[in-house]
Amino acid sequence: MPDSQPQPPHSSSGQTDTATLLLRGARLTDGRTVDVRLGGGRIEAVGTAGSLATPASASRAAKVDLDGYLLLPAPAEPHAHGDTALTADGDGPLSYDTQEVQRRATEAALLQLGHGATALRSHVRVGDVQGLDALAAVLQARRALRGLAELTAVAMPRVLTGVAGADGLAILRDAVKMGASVVGGCPDADPDPTGYVEAVLELASEHGCPVDLHTDASDPARLARLAAMAGGLRFGVTLGPCGGLGRLPSEVASRAADQLAAAGVTVVCLPQGGCGGVDRRGTAPVRMLRAAGVRIAAGSGALRDVSNPVGRGDPLEAAYLLASRHGLRPEDAYDAVGSGARAALGLPEVRVEAGFPAELLAVRGNRLAGALSLAYSRIVVHRGRVVARTSAVREYCNSAAAAGLDLPRQGRGGPS
Repeated sequence: MPDSQPQPPHSSSGQTDTATLLLRGARLTDGRTVDVRLGGGRIEAVGTAGSLATPASASRAAKVDLDGYLLLPAPAEPHAHGDTALTADGDGPLSYDTQEVQRRATEAALLQLGHGATALRSHVRVGDVQGLDALAAVLQARRALRGLAELTAVAMPRVLTGVAGADGLAILRDAVKMGASVVGGCPDADPDPTGYVEAVLELASEHGCPVDLHTDASDPARLARLAAMAGGLRFGVTLGPCGGLGRLPSEVASRAADQLAAAGVTVVCLPQGGCGGVDRRGTAPVRMLRAAGVRIAAGSGALRDVSNPVGRGDPLEAAYLLASRHGLRPEDAYDAVGSGARAALGLPEVRVEAGFPAELLAVRGNRLAGALSLAYSRIVVHRGRVVARTSAVREYCNSAAAAGLDLPRQGRGGPS
């Protein structure tokens, strides 16, 4: 089940957006240069460069020149923490003032949208001191971002077992009623991790919603029990960041991977590092998991909070790290932040083909490997409309060497 039901594209005024957008001269990963026409939030047509025009019936029409850009399906962010983002430089204890959390969650989502993520799943703490205030703030940020990006919330209670767990269960039920579309949390932090998972799965089955759990996955017996329980949930179970799998003996990790694959569990790895502190910065063994048939997605995790004060929240950086550190092909690395991440969120697949959702990212470059290496200028399309642009200009002083070699450089022209 998707985190949220797709809505018709809207303009900033809130009215349905019937504009047609023509993307001209974009390069695809297969080497073709094409025009792409968007309308009604979907890709209407893809043709050779110069072959498409905007229909006369379009109420509004716009054109974007993408010469020098690589056009990709937009990535998604499956593991964000909007309630705690952008707090690394704060003085004193973390503020859960509703307006402050809403500001942080909105700013964080916009930063990630600028990187290309048109859909985000934010894990939000509920219970304890913050009660449901942080969730209410993130849900308000979701409403404010409508038409720019899809933001959904995972409710994360601290404890769900024992005497203290009764309050956690009650607040988790209230969170779902309030609008949290995914239930989750961190079973590793509960005195009874198995009981925690059982409680979450039971509530998710009752309400018909997906599950997204934080776990280091360093205990193979506990992970086996989790996989066995998760296999029957209709709406899917996601685990992350599972960095502990990489610290297990290879034969033990391989057996765990087979169990996760059999259960249909999705693993969201965080190549930038875990979101629970510096002692858990390992990344899940993505190549082994992929070889076992486990569904893989990649996220960013911490965005400049105490877990990682320099976290970027950039899906392309996650893909870059999967390729450079973990040996994935650039295409497979991007798939983890693209189609893999969208599938983890229950969203439809995106391809640069007619009929697919117009969720696109244009990045300056000719090949995917180069785009992951130097992804400076970006143009982001959500529901058929340009919603973000990032411009980067590289210039060098005049020199005989540069002129003689005719070195490429990024100028000030073009849409970026």
